[in-house]
Amino acid sequence: MTRDQAEFYDALETRSADARAAAMAALLPRVVEGARALPYYADALAGVDAQAVTDPATLARLPVTRKSLLVGQQAERPPFAGLAPAAGIARVFASPGPIYEAQPDTPDPWRFARALHATGLRAGDLVHNCFAYHFTPAGFMLDAGACALGCPVFPAGTGNTEMQARAAAHLRPRAYSGTPDFLKTILEKADELGLDLSFLTLGHVTGGAYLPTLRAWYAARGMTVLQSYGTADLGLIAYESAAREGLILDEGVLLEIVRPGTGDPLPDGEVGEVVVTTLDPRHPLLRFATGDLSAILPGASPCGRTNRRIKGWMGRADQAAKVRGMFVRPEQVAEVLRAVPAVAKARLVVSLEGDRDTMLLRAEATAPDDSLAARLAEALQAATKLRGQVELVPPGGLPNDGKVIDDTRPVPA
Repeated sequence: MTRDQAEFYDALETRSADARAAAMAALLPRVVEGARALPYYADALAGVDAQAVTDPATLARLPVTRKSLLVGQQAERPPFAGLAPAAGIARVFASPGPIYEAQPDTPDPWRFARALHATGLRAGDLVHNCFAYHFTPAGFMLDAGACALGCPVFPAGTGNTEMQARAAAHLRPRAYSGTPDFLKTILEKADELGLDLSFLTLGHVTGGAYLPTLRAWYAARGMTVLQSYGTADLGLIAYESAAREGLILDEGVLLEIVRPGTGDPLPDGEVGEVVVTTLDPRHPLLRFATGDLSAILPGASPCGRTNRRIKGWMGRADQAAKVRGMFVRPEQVAEVLRAVPAVAKARLVVSLEGDRDTMLLRAEATAPDDSLAARLAEALQAATKLRGQVELVPPGGLPNDGKVIDDTRPVPA
């Protein structure tokens, strides 16, 4: 693998550890000062000496902001719980929960250009973007990153598989962006229709588990399909390079692995909750607990990028699950039960059929019938914006373990 500078997005990716630490020491105080100006942090950071917060150790003394609590906090202080500035906002989104996010009015605000560059995209490459542009920010996240690279984007959105395949055959994009499994669905539909999509050689996937079987399927077709990890709140967190050895941290974040349910950092190599600080003084998030599990990998990537790496997504520290690129939370299962009072207890089982995420709502019912199952399925789709099946079980048929969402999908190696 060559290591000429053209391979990298910018010089930040190949900095020495000392240079990166020095830059962090200069930037972190400005980030903390920027956070102090936001209503959410005004009380939490009262008495904090921003100039003393210069490294991960001092940052770890600050309180954690939990994504899992944002629904309630935003309801108390709409629309953003005081986490977004009053000015400099281009768009507002509503992700499942609901959680409302503000898009900063800056180029590539979620910083995905770096990840797309590592996948192999270069200026002029047409990107077939299959993330949603409606309500949630995913479509705009990848769109903005591609535009920052000088790549035109076809905003394909989700669904309509045959139309996706026919449009791709006509436009001949070099790259796909979307969830890991939907690219396979499009390619199989193109094969069925006799359409040639051999020019589609690159893929950048996120928003779901990228399993080894699916990775092998794309490789057998001669495609380079790499993944990244990010959230609507934080933007890009980490991304895969051609080395395919873990996910490299984005230069715009500081990541900690903490003991789940706490803010206590864990030693490298131990699995814990991902906590992220964005390094933008204008739009800071301090110690944002994602609810995801991961671990730090030792050493640096063989590709020449020097930032730290994580193993990737290794499960949830809470009971929320990401299904087809969208989070499903226990609060949404409770919303289903409120909509159908005849059911007092339910469990959402998330599983994998082939390469596709599936949901099964198992609900206890004293008088089960088809109409009850239909109402539950309708309420589930209304609450989560995703389709799922329903199974009615007798009272006492669900385990008494407090679990509302049971994610049975295998964790990628």
